[in-house]
Amino acid sequence: MAPKKQEKAKLPVPLPEGMILKDTERKTWQLGKMIGSGGFGLIYLEYQENGPLFSELKFYQRAAKQDCIKWLAFKQLDFLGIPRFWGSGLAEHNGKSYRFMVMERLGVDLQKIFVQRGRFQRETVLQLGVRMLDVLEYIHENEYVHGDIKAANLLLGYRNPHQVYLADYGLSYRYCPNGNHKQYQENPRKGHNGTVEFTSLDAHKGVAPSRRGDLEILGYCMLQWLCGKLPWEQNLRDPVAVQTAKTNLLDELPNSVMKWNPSGNSCCEIAQFLAYANGLAYDEKPKYEILKKILLDGLESSGILHKGLLEFSTAGHIRSSEASSKKQKVNAQKPVTEQINRVQNKLKDERIAGSHVIQRQAQKEEKLDGLINSERTQ
Repeated sequence: MAPKKQEKAKLPVPLPEGMILKDTERKTWQLGKMIGSGGFGLIYLEYQENGPLFSELKFYQRAAKQDCIKWLAFKQLDFLGIPRFWGSGLAEHNGKSYRFMVMERLGVDLQKIFVQRGRFQRETVLQLGVRMLDVLEYIHENEYVHGDIKAANLLLGYRNPHQVYLADYGLSYRYCPNGNHKQYQENPRKGHNGTVEFTSLDAHKGVAPSRRGDLEILGYCMLQWLCGKLPWEQNLRDPVAVQTAKTNLLDELPNSVMKWNPSGNSCCEIAQFLAYANGLAYDEKPKYEILKKILLDGLESSGILHKGLLEFSTAGHIRSSEASSKKQKVNAQKPVTEQINRVQNKLKDERIAGSHVIQRQAQKEEKLDGLINSERTQ
């Protein structure tokens, strides 16, 4: 069943500094000073009856084991942004039972930086997108989806601020237990789950999270980071209005995205990214290499390495946008058309057989043809 809506959990009373905790493997940990609190706990603490930390713990136990190291070698990656899990257990204090997890310490979250800066440079957005794709591909391969990707859940490394981690798996969902993908089923009673400004159209309809949903959410995040805001941010108290605005954005790609950025920077990579994600079937495995190539091509055109340092200054953003805005506007249309053509060909070649899938494919091809024709008339 789909995860329940987020509810404000009762935060536990902080445990005393210096208290000794013993995890399930009999390793001991000493509590230091509390460094913060989240929506469900005091970084590492919650009352035993609360659920989100239990969900996060199950994710780490099933999907974030040492197999991660083998996967890094197989993918020829030197880093994967999943926080390191050290242990977990239960603790008793003053008649209350607490669940705890011991995790790698991380640095500042991107939401704080985003609020300070107002937006991120185009190159930084593309770098973040590539790195998050690596994380999502890994957790998807391990039968999980994240379901709540946003700047507040992306944290920089504590010792290396140029590494970025996707944290908070309290809403993670096992979409494909034992290789059996969950069936598509709308449930209005469970609609609008997740963080409303970023959540997927499936989640708005009460459908259980899936891989395409994670990619759609990441696309919205990148759009906000680049443009400073999303088209539906003024309607966040009305989830139905947000859902309608997202539907319109996806139906009118690429123009809906291309015209949204007020900074003069090109959004063509994000338009291509969202077009691909929106073209996926609910249970279809994404071709992550296609999505990475979209973002990497954008970085290559700017002469930036995706493994390079993350730059969050606004000065560089302003200079780059002023210097290249005219060139980007002239050159943006051709890459979008070429990429949508490639996406269309991939969808034709790789669609799973079946009458319902064939019908969906026809709708996608018609939609993509419409995007290309609309673009050519401009």
